[in-house]
Amino acid sequence: MKLLVIFALCLGAALSSKIGQQQPPGLQKHLVCYYDSASFIKEGLGKVVIDELEPALQFCDYLVYGYAGIERDSHKAVSLNQQLDLDLGKGLYRTVTRLKRKYPKLRVLLSVGGDKDIETGDDAKDLPNKYLELLENPVGRTRFVNTVYSLVKTYGFDGLDVAWQFPKNKPKKVHSGLGSFWKGFKKVFTGDSIVDERSEEHKEQFTALLRDVKNAFRPDNLLLSTTVLPNVNSSLFYDVPAVINYLDFVNLAAFDFYTPERNPELADYSAPIYELSERNPEFNVDYQVRYWLRNSCPASKINVGVTTYGRPWKLTEDSGNTGVPPISKVVDEAPVGGNTQLHGLYSWPEVCALLPNQNNAYSKGANAPLTKVADPAKRFGSYAYRAADKKGENGIWVSYEDPDTAADKAGYVRTNNLGGVALFDLSYDDFRGLCTNDKYPILRAVKYRLVN
Repeated sequence: MKLLVIFALCLGAALSSKIGQQQPPGLQKHLVCYYDSASFIKEGLGKVVIDELEPALQFCDYLVYGYAGIERDSHKAVSLNQQLDLDLGKGLYRTVTRLKRKYPKLRVLLSVGGDKDIETGDDAKDLPNKYLELLENPVGRTRFVNTVYSLVKTYGFDGLDVAWQFPKNKPKKVHSGLGSFWKGFKKVFTGDSIVDERSEEHKEQFTALLRDVKNAFRPDNLLLSTTVLPNVNSSLFYDVPAVINYLDFVNLAAFDFYTPERNPELADYSAPIYELSERNPEFNVDYQVRYWLRNSCPASKINVGVTTYGRPWKLTEDSGNTGVPPISKVVDEAPVGGNTQLHGLYSWPEVCALLPNQNNAYSKGANAPLTKVADPAKRFGSYAYRAADKKGENGIWVSYEDPDTAADKAGYVRTNNLGGVALFDLSYDDFRGLCTNDKYPILRAVKYRLVN
């Protein structure tokens, strides 16, 4: 009898061990935090210095520091602000990587691209995409690998995040009546607009680039991740089964499906979790995640991108009074936020200040609080609005992320046993605690939901 009991216990332990091995290591979810160093040189309340960044680092597993870029002619990886990043003794590259001494569990990655490596000037719009040019040039790829390895090693980074600036999907235009019928009829013959005629070549070349970077990094055990930027079509540029072999994780920037810049005539949810009726089926988090899963990406390597900001449109007298999206007859003329001073983007503390609070309870006109519409179904996100007055002024509509909706997305990550959350960006969270006296409330909400 004792032998049978012992045999049963051993068998149970063996089965338990085997099941544990089959289960993905899903209980440990990653929190990847992005920090755009451009916020360091801002003036006013939007400025985030390193001391103000530190309270966030106790919650972050990875800090992605952005952004480096590439030189057009040489294809070298370079800092986009050498005085800020590389100054001897004072440069942020070394300052940020030294934070690991205080937070030993933190891993710091340098990010390249990130839609920040933008050339300006009269001739810039006529220049070809230098990120595609680099892919097409084998010598350029080698030079990029060598120089990015040097940056990572020299300044103590733990690896690289490749936020490659591929061409974006074309924004959907607003059509009505005969215009909508004609567009649908024409699409039967012309298909979708082509953003890159050589996308298959570029897909292969990007795979080769990641392979070469990983081979250079492997002896030093350096990390390599990629960020799929908003509105970049993964099916065009990512050979998922191939590239996933070279990547430690993938950060899906599954947001900004609608923005004032891309969609100046139509306001809608910027980053819903699930598909909405009568919308493009691709414009949601779940579709983007399912695409990578269907193409052999392990769930444990997928981090879902969550923002800390909102996207505002101006409502006109023709936009209606209900605020229910999608809303046409809007314009891309919402007031600029006082903290960030960015067109078409409100940080969370800027959104929070517009919602009903004790400071605006009796305000009128342009200072009147917005009506908040929450999402009890936890599928689409929150929005807030103020209908235009009789003069057609003071109207505004904002789709935004807040601590509750960000926690909902962390819950989606847990439910689907994904790798974690990638938070864009620490500088747009309430890092001063202006809204509720808690610093980094969105970051905290995400972390709490990931671990509980």
